[in-house]
Amino acid sequence: MIPALLLVTSAILFRILVGFFGPIDAVGWMNFTPLAAIALCGAAYFPTRYKLTIPMVSLFLSDVALNVFHYHASMGSPFVISHYVGFALIGLLGWSLQNRASLKTLLPASIAASLIFYFVTNCISWLYEPSYPKTFAGFVQAQSVGLPVYNGATPAWMFLRNSLLGDLLFTALFVACMNFGRKTSRHAGAALPRVA
Repeated sequence: MIPALLLVTSAILFRILVGFFGPIDAVGWMNFTPLAAIALCGAAYFPTRYKLTIPMVSLFLSDVALNVFHYHASMGSPFVISHYVGFALIGLLGWSLQNRASLKTLLPASIAASLIFYFVTNCISWLYEPSYPKTFAGFVQAQSVGLPVYNGATPAWMFLRNSLLGDLLFTALFVACMNFGRKTSRHAGAALPRVA
């Protein structure tokens, strides 16, 4: 579990550093984060008491660093809360895969995670953004545009693309770290003498 915790710590730092020092353009690295992979894989691999707490604490710590100190955004906004709902759902998806967690099951699940996050956050945009009519057409528009603050510069599918790429990459890294940790612990255990 130590390699996974190191990856989680590195992932939080990655999100914070990209937020503070990443490109200023709207597309850049937006939504290319490790958090969905942490929620998915953490729930699949971590011991029961850490399955959802480590991913949610990771999100909270990076949100405080970015939203409070950098973007000066409210932590209680419906848009921020939608992130927690999305990551909790992704965590539940990972939890459902805990007995068969592997690259073969988690990579497709990471695609589902990207779609879950996209759908949840854009539904909140539709519900809370006054510029969207509360009709089916407004719902479809929200799914394609997302937050209007990015309208004209970045369609929502670009955020989805970045989410897909980030989720696939960080899920593969997480699984690799877990496999590496298991192999090294087996080798270390084999080298130790048995105690009677």
